[in-house]
Amino acid sequence: MPETPELNFRKSSYSGPTTQDCVEVADTVGASAMRDSKDPDAGHILFPASEWGAFMEDVKAGRL
Repeated sequence: MPETPELNFRKSSYSGPTTQDCVEVADTVGASAMRDSKDPDAGHILFPASEWGAFMEDVKAGRL
């Protein structure tokens, strides 16, 4: 995948304000990025929008 512009990562609202053990996600053109909130400088993984959308559908449907 091409290099990404500046990403604005966010934690899930389910993480709670004091929880640091979670993943963060950021949206970019045609993809979503994921990183570990405990080590944000370690980088991120990009997922094509279609794969991220399928993953989220499965999570919301309770299949994962």
